[in-house]
Amino acid sequence: MTLTPKHRFILASQSEGRLQLLRRAGLDPEVIISGFEESQIRDDDAARLARRLAEAKGRAVVDRVEGDAIVVACDSVLEFEGRPHGKPGTPERAAEQWYRMRGRQGVLHTGHFVWVRRGDDVLKAVRVASTVLHFADLSDDEVHAYAHSGEPVWVAGAFTIDGLGGAFITGIDGDPHNVVGISLPLVRQILLDLGVPWHELWVNRSAPER
Repeated sequence: MTLTPKHRFILASQSEGRLQLLRRAGLDPEVIISGFEESQIRDDDAARLARRLAEAKGRAVVDRVEGDAIVVACDSVLEFEGRPHGKPGTPERAAEQWYRMRGRQGVLHTGHFVWVRRGDDVLKAVRVASTVLHFADLSDDEVHAYAHSGEPVWVAGAFTIDGLGGAFITGIDGDPHNVVGISLPLVRQILLDLGVPWHELWVNRSAPER
């Protein structure tokens, strides 16, 4: 699939982490927030829930896009103790979760919905990337301070790796980008499978001087 100047690359997410990650990777996405209410979808399987949420958010944006475009939507869900965990919503719930997670491990699943339209051709794919995280054995004071910092309240799993929570992640098995909320290697592969070379999306394609 050959891209045209009219092709729009759209990130269907309000996540600043995802946006900055894509920008550092050479892309300059347009942001359209889906407005989809996550509570509409429930599922006891964390990976399947992440997949369904990503697709729902992506479809909500696709319905508002005209012309040639690429839309990427993601959603992350933490699997811990065999159950899915999304955004805790309050410092108290974030603290309660961290008291259980400290010194243990969980799996962050991120669903990726990628949709490409060129003329009359429309292609899409939905896949999930999973990354194992090892959590530090935080003290009670650390749990309280982090939970009330505001950072973990509105992020999946009650932690980040690119903020205050980075000091509390002792190990990662899998793609570290996925922990921020979007797996760059997976998105590249999906786009390639849909006929879009990743490097053609770079804003500045000129090679650096050697």
